[in-house]
Order: sequence, then C-alpha cells, then structure tokens
Amino acid sequence: MRKNWQSNKKQTAGATAEERRAAERYPFSASAELVHLEVNARLNVRVSDLGPRGCYLDTINPFPVGANVKIRIVKGNLSFAAQGRVLYSAPGMGMGVEFTAIEPDRSHVLEEWLRELRGESPSPVKGPEESAVKPNEPRSGSDSKYVLNELIGLLIRKRVLTESEGHMLSKRLLG
Repeated sequence: MRKNWQSNKKQTAGATAEERRAAERYPFSASAELVHLEVNARLNVRVSDLGPRGCYLDTINPFPVGANVKIRIVKGNLSFAAQGRVLYSAPGMGMGVEFTAIEPDRSHVLEEWLRELRGESPSPVKGPEESAVKPNEPRSGSDSKYVLNELIGLLIRKRVLTESEGHMLSKRLLG
C-alpha cells in the first residue's frame, strides 16, 4: 500500500511545524541578523514569513533546534529586535524561530508590519513634532548601516555579489 505524501512530512514531537504553529504567518521578505547566544555565532539571513509569535528564516546553515537567539529584522528604515528560540531547523533550507522576548520599543514595528500584511489600514501617521527624527535633524549612523545592509542583500539576490562576499560585507558593516 502506498503512503500518502503528507504522511511523509517531517514530524517533531508528534506534529508538523504547521500543525503546532499557534499564530498565522504571512509571506514577508526582509533581511535579518541572527546571533546564537550560547556560541556567539552570527548569521545574515532572509525572513520569508512573519507572524506575531515568530518567523521563518531562509539559510543554508540553520542553528540547531533549541538554540537561544537574538534577532534583528530590518525592512526599509524600520527594524525589529527580539530574543527567540529555534523551534524548527532544516539544513539547506532554514529555521523557524519563536519570539520569546520582544524589545518593548520595537513591538510597534512588528505590529505595523503585521497590519500591512493583513491588508489593514496603517496606524495613524505621527506628525513631525511626534516623530523620533525631525526632518532637519541628521539621521543616526545606524540608519545608514541598515540601508547599506539592505543594499548588500539586494546585490546578492541580483547575483552581483556572491553570498559569501555579501555576508562578509554585512558583517564588517554591522559588526
């Protein structure tokens, strides 16, 4: 008797990753830096989906299941940072990360991205007097770094840079 292809899905703790996921995830593309806290290893990865409790990261060499990580996701001029734990790891493909502690001053970024992904209207736009950076004030150097990191990711995707060249440049830029 032939088995159904779905019964061959890799299972962990009796349920597939999809069945265990407690919150919806949405297709999302952004760059991210991930740090394995126990061994201080860093990876520059791509986020391929995002939800309120975690995300999936595309990478050839994922961290092992159970690894405690620090993640920083950057898209455009916004960044989100959190502590997390690797719940799913597939060598050659990527890993699923659960957020365990979101930096309080960054939670609004995640909420804004998720609102956009659900097709909801954005939160009210702050007036110039309420924004963190006034129009006439210079932006911090870290904003430039993240824009440059996005550019490096784009050059890798367009195959202008190899992945190793891009990761080396990102490491030097952010490190």
